[in-house]
Amino acid sequence: QVQLVESGGGLVQAGDSLRLSCAASLRNFNGYGLGWFRQAPGKEREFVAAIHWSTGTIYGDSVKGRFTMSRDNAKSTVYLQMNSLKPEDTAVYYCAAAPGLPRTGDGVRYWGQGTQVTVSS
Repeated sequence: QVQLVESGGGLVQAGDSLRLSCAASLRNFNGYGLGWFRQAPGKEREFVAAIHWSTGTIYGDSVKGRFTMSRDNAKSTVYLQMNSLKPEDTAVYYCAAAPGLPRTGDGVRYWGQGTQVTVSS
C-alpha cells in the first residue's frame, strides 16, 4: 500500500523557518515526481513546489526565494525547507506523487494526509 507521510509542521512566528518531510513508500521512488501543495481555510489548493529527475525543481510564485525543495532517494523522502515564513503561508501542506512533474493536482496519483503549518504575526 502506497503511503506518503508528512511531518514537521507546527506553529511558528513570522520570519521563522520550518522543514517539512514526506516519507514515501513507493516502488521506484526515484522515477516519481514529488510535489508540495497547500490549502488554507476557504481557499483553493495552491501549488508550492515540485521535483522530478528529468526537469529539476520548480516553485510557486508566492514561495520563490524562500522555500527550497529537495529529495533523498536513498531515504525515499522529500523535504521542503521553508524560510522567512509569513502569516499567509499558514495552511495544511500536502505531499503528492505523480508519474511526471506534479505541477497541478490533476496529475497526482498519491496524496499524503497533510501537516498543518501556522505562522503567527
